[in-house]
Amino acid sequence: MIEYEWKQINKRRLFDDLDKYASYGKDERGGITRPSFSKADIEVRKMFIQELEDLGLEVKVDGIANIWGTLKGNGKKSGAIVIGSHLDTVPNGGKYDGALGVLIAKEVICCLKERNLTLDHDIEIVSFTAEESNDFGLSTLGSRTFVGKLTEEDLFDVADSSGQLLRDALKVVGGDLESIKEMEQMRKDKKVFIEVHIEQGQRLENKNISVAIVNNLVGMYRCHVSVIGESNHSGTTMMEDRNDALTAASKMISVVETICKSDETDLVGTVGKLDVHPNAVNIIPGKVEFFFEIRGESQSRMEEVIQGIEREWKSILKDRDVIITKNVILEQVPIQLDNEIVAVLEDTAKQIDEPYLKLPSMAIHDAAHMAASSKSAMIFVKSVGGKSHCPEEYSEPKDIDAAANLLLQGVLEIDRRFD
Repeated sequence: MIEYEWKQINKRRLFDDLDKYASYGKDERGGITRPSFSKADIEVRKMFIQELEDLGLEVKVDGIANIWGTLKGNGKKSGAIVIGSHLDTVPNGGKYDGALGVLIAKEVICCLKERNLTLDHDIEIVSFTAEESNDFGLSTLGSRTFVGKLTEEDLFDVADSSGQLLRDALKVVGGDLESIKEMEQMRKDKKVFIEVHIEQGQRLENKNISVAIVNNLVGMYRCHVSVIGESNHSGTTMMEDRNDALTAASKMISVVETICKSDETDLVGTVGKLDVHPNAVNIIPGKVEFFFEIRGESQSRMEEVIQGIEREWKSILKDRDVIITKNVILEQVPIQLDNEIVAVLEDTAKQIDEPYLKLPSMAIHDAAHMAASSKSAMIFVKSVGGKSHCPEEYSEPKDIDAAANLLLQGVLEIDRRFD
């Protein structure tokens, strides 16, 4: 049971932090544009490092420029409990995605410091590099590299659209590609990782519950599809003589929606980024390219749905006299988070009388990769309207407060239970 009389984070300090960090990269469209390695990112990194140092933490920037701050424990138990997320944003994004998880983690450490409470474990805060999609084409860059999924060889010649090499961009923010090998030793010390993040969906809002404990992250299948028909004059080609790639593609897209809507699980399917060729007002489309994506928490169910969609597609192709080519670009299996840590967070929520849901994450976060080397879990905060990656992104103060207090008490409980 939780024995400490104090159970609350400092809400005012946390919300002031959110507003302060949101001023870095604020754009004319009302959102925040702070991609990794941008001027705003460099500025916010410097501020964050200074604040960690002011808290008396030992600060380290690793080879891929992840920022780590360590509050030493009393040495009774080995290894570190790590909390954090990321500080970068998408273009014209919101102020909660990523930054909220980092700032809640910082608030937890502030509370421990204020009460002179030393844990049996070290506790660390992390801000991962380039969690969001970026001009180098490598999302979740910091966490993937930290756990060894990306190597120096993989990254050595990576460049952005302007030709700048990633290895040069890293040096500007304190990283060093040649130091990546040091991460193998670093990650042995990270025993537990918990990430707080906005849900970016409406499941919590639909139930009017502030927080969720995340037990797994969905698998993802993504492929590039080309539908190939025949271009021809829009006026002189009779309807019965057409091989219109766009009308065929529209039917294929409808199949994706129909089949995924009828699925009884949380599986979702999306078609996006259509390119129509030749994309002229008076020419029948001869080729359409799109991306087809399925996300779900059951690999077998995902495979069944994909097979069902492709069976329907075959009849459309035959009826429309078009052909398709497919290039699978991602096949990621569902990622199970740590049952023990999830159970501790559930117990903690019950002890502090905080209602919660247990949910899968429908998006990929740094915790997905940290799960390869640490006991990992996530806490979701209710998102108003499910809005994310836009200026309208918002979580209510009472929901943020609930998540922050759950993390604070969860860390204390993990420290007590685990050796």
